[in-house]
Amino acid sequence: MKAKLYDEKGNQKAEIDLPEFFSSTIRKDLVQKYFEVEKYILRQVYGAYDEAGKRHSASGTISHLRHTWKGAYGKGISRVPRKTMWRRGTQFFWVGAEISGSRGGRKSHPPKGIYGARKINKKEAKAAFASAFASTANKELVSQRYSSIEIKSTPFVIESVPTKAKEMISTFQKILGSAYTIAEKKKKVRPGKGKNRGRKFKSTAGLLLVKSQSENISSKNFDVKNIQDVNIADLYPLGRLTIYTKKALEDLKNVA
Repeated sequence: MKAKLYDEKGNQKAEIDLPEFFSSTIRKDLVQKYFEVEKYILRQVYGAYDEAGKRHSASGTISHLRHTWKGAYGKGISRVPRKTMWRRGTQFFWVGAEISGSRGGRKSHPPKGIYGARKINKKEAKAAFASAFASTANKELVSQRYSSIEIKSTPFVIESVPTKAKEMISTFQKILGSAYTIAEKKKKVRPGKGKNRGRKFKSTAGLLLVKSQSENISSKNFDVKNIQDVNIADLYPLGRLTIYTKKALEDLKNVA
C-alpha cells in the first residue's frame, strides 16, 4: 500500500510504501474488545492511604478488669480504643481514636485501589492495533467518521513538521484542504452544572499527529503522540484523521 509524501511546506513530494499494518484486515470487533480492556489498563488507581486514621497512640481496647492500670472498671464507658489527652494520677481523660466512629479515625470502607483487570490475547491485541492503524488509511471509514467534510486520499505522511505554530498550521491547511476545519482542537465552556464538578471545558479530538520519539514536536492545536505511546483510545472510533511523520512510519516498520 502506498501513500503520498508531503514536504515541510505541504507540497506533494513523492509516494512511499506503508508498513504491512496498513494493509491488514480491519477487525472492528477486536478493536472494540481491546478498547474495553484498555479502559482498565489506563485507569488511575484511587484508594486511601493504608495507615490513614490509624496513626494514633491508641492501641488495643480499654480493659474493664478490676485493679488494672488504665482500666475502665466502674466508669461506665465503652471499650473502644482511646488516646490519652491528659492524666492526673490514676485518672485519665480519653478520646476515642482509630475506629471509624471516632473523630480523626479511619474510614469504615475506604476505596482499596484494587481493580479486577480484563485480559486479551497477545495475537488479538496485535490484530486490534493493526486494524486501528489500518483504519486511518481506509478512506471509507475516515469519511464515515467525518461525514460533514470531504476527505482526500489517506493517510497523510509528512517528511518533517515545522516547529513554529504558524508554519505548522499553514502546512496542514495545504495538505488537508477543506478537512482542516475539524483538524484543530476546539475548546468551549460546558453548559450546565458540570462546570462546578471539575469538567468546565469540552474539547474536540481534532487531528492526531503521530511522530517518532526522536522528533521534538509539540502543539496546543493538535493531538501529538509518539508512535510508541499511541493507544487504541487515540484511534477509536475507527477512521481518525491522522498525519504520520516519515520517521514514525520507519519506527512502525520495526515494531511490526
